[in-house]
Amino acid sequence: MADKQIVLVTGVAKYWGFRVAAGLAIEPGYHVIGLDLERPADGIRGLDFVQADIRNPLLPELLASEGVDTVCHLAFMETTRPSEVAFGANVMGTAKLLGACAKARVRKVVVKSSTAVYGARPGNSAFLTEDHALRGSQRAGTIRDLVEIEKFCNGFRHQEPGVLLTVLRFPSIVGPTVDTPMTRFLREPAAPTLLGFDPLMQLIHEHDVLTALIHAVANDVAGVFNVAAEDVLSLNRIRGLAGKLPISVFHPVAYWGSRLLGRAGFHAHRYMPIELDYLRYPWVADLARMRQELDFAPHYTAEESVREFAERHRARTYEPDSISVAHDEERLRATIEQRRQARAQEAGTAASGEGGGQDD
Repeated sequence: MADKQIVLVTGVAKYWGFRVAAGLAIEPGYHVIGLDLERPADGIRGLDFVQADIRNPLLPELLASEGVDTVCHLAFMETTRPSEVAFGANVMGTAKLLGACAKARVRKVVVKSSTAVYGARPGNSAFLTEDHALRGSQRAGTIRDLVEIEKFCNGFRHQEPGVLLTVLRFPSIVGPTVDTPMTRFLREPAAPTLLGFDPLMQLIHEHDVLTALIHAVANDVAGVFNVAAEDVLSLNRIRGLAGKLPISVFHPVAYWGSRLLGRAGFHAHRYMPIELDYLRYPWVADLARMRQELDFAPHYTAEESVREFAERHRARTYEPDSISVAHDEERLRATIEQRRQARAQEAGTAASGEGGGQDD
């Protein structure tokens, strides 16, 4: 293990943490430690799992004793509304984690964020650079917490210049397996938008998010980077590619209805999973630093991402049972193989023990 880079991935029981840890674990140059309060639902071959909260006061001791070189921070609780519980886990958790990294002299930290932190506003420039003010919506819990996390990261970068800090900002994520506000929006039969508004939007495929995070772990590039597919699509174009009905709502009615549902105790995000301002105004990020400094290029275009999502979604609609059965079969096959290997190993150990007794 001495010649391997030790990487600790937080949130390893969650979607992104699990996939990044699994992707790094198959690479020969890494020893991966997964950190989470819960165990991953599926096993990752070679993963060294530690069950703990990122706010644990003993975290600096763990990082130092394990000789952790890089931390990839993916422990995040998504919420549609501001929540003190989520704020404590997300913002205070990140602050505690970064403090622990500085104390343990961890060399590098990678943090996943969103271009939504810029905010969707009528006065936004055509392309928002990484230096643009963070004016993300305070009504959406996830966006509010990401803005606070990034503000803390900015201060940390100046206070602890010895820690290489990389922040990746992704736009709306689309893919066949990921669950995001955009995929929930596109799964709706109609996916209504606001009458008279058709903002340009960026997307990124789930595969490209994964490869970008692993790329940031593997390469030392400090700073903040917007990471998105190169092509920009209008919201109506996205909706058309996904095969959604062309239904638009008068925007005062949409805002009023959203507030009314919230006051009545209903979850408005079930009907409109994307914050309304982000369906009304532009928030397109500049990608120059992604190309020139991060040296990363997404594999999928935005249009390819939506087309693939739409095809997979239609397939699940028409053949839900066969897909479920196939997934269950694949999972059971892996379980049988793991158990067979375990029995063979036990048998080999027992045989070795018996043989040693005869030699004596």
